[in-house]
Amino acid sequence: MCDPHEQVWAAGASQRTYNRFLLSALPVLDIAPAHSPAGPAADPIDTALARVDDVIRQRLSSRVALIDQIAQYIITAGGKRIRPRLVLLFAEALGFEGPETYELAAIVEFIHTATLLHDDVVDESALRRGRATANAMFGNAASVLVGDFLYSRAFQMMVSVNRMRVLDVLADATNVIAEGEVLQLLNMRDPDLSVADYLQVIRFKTAKLFEASARLGAVLAGASPAVEEACADYGRSLGTAFQLVDDLLDYEGKSVELGKNVGDDLREGKPTLPLLLAMEKGLPEERDLIRHAIEHGELHKMPEIMTIVNRTGALSGTRAAAQEQADRASQALTALPPSRARDALLELSVRSVNRSS
Repeated sequence: MCDPHEQVWAAGASQRTYNRFLLSALPVLDIAPAHSPAGPAADPIDTALARVDDVIRQRLSSRVALIDQIAQYIITAGGKRIRPRLVLLFAEALGFEGPETYELAAIVEFIHTATLLHDDVVDESALRRGRATANAMFGNAASVLVGDFLYSRAFQMMVSVNRMRVLDVLADATNVIAEGEVLQLLNMRDPDLSVADYLQVIRFKTAKLFEASARLGAVLAGASPAVEEACADYGRSLGTAFQLVDDLLDYEGKSVELGKNVGDDLREGKPTLPLLLAMEKGLPEERDLIRHAIEHGELHKMPEIMTIVNRTGALSGTRAAAQEQADRASQALTALPPSRARDALLELSVRSVNRSS
């Protein structure tokens, strides 16, 4: 009988040949800085973010070339690095200094990146951060498996920090995020989704990692339970505000600024708050049009839907909901002593709503 391992090897031979060709055709990539160059307007945590980038470079290493290439492809796409910032800023605000801060900041970025790889496969997305998604470049199977690698590498790094509370926070977060992904999948093409159920998906899928990132800074600093919960409340509220604005920008933004295709949510049949509010406030024929567009992913109806969401005030209503969450985040910061880091966190909550990308 043929050894099953030999069968797997033989079956994958052609794919490995293709991967070697693909790798040889792609440029060598380097980690792009997550922050602005030093200068008068430089971020106060530029140096700390540079150290996080160093950790990311070191921990991305794999003996499998395709893993290196795909992981670096998405990590180097840039992004706001908000979750690592939360770890760094809350640790600083509460007086903690140590190498664990940079390790945890890199861990949350790895977890976030893994969710992006999986998201883009599920959503069949072709554009993120202004360039082709990893699944568009390398295929769905490779993207999913490299996402799994990033998750497992993140857990290796968690163990190295040697704090059970850190493991508890991050294990809970990754589990809740996975539940959020499944909930969103179940809600696809459902125009009868309630606002409460929509917000639950946001809190699970997006806000949970913001919450965990903020909480980790407090955990490192050995903060009191009350202060830790205030930090977590900030992260949860900020994450909710960010996602609400993201959903708003899918109907208000421009592809060149967003780095993704406007209308992707409608194409995927996602009933987000702008559509839910428009159906609630629109005329019967407008509700019917939006319902049908959600059920069938009718992107060609986008111009008509844009007219409806503007006429009904659904966009301003969504921004108001985001502002409410940002205000809640700002209020949570009263639990922290005054500091440069607290000021940066306050500015982050303000900017979370007033942005175009």
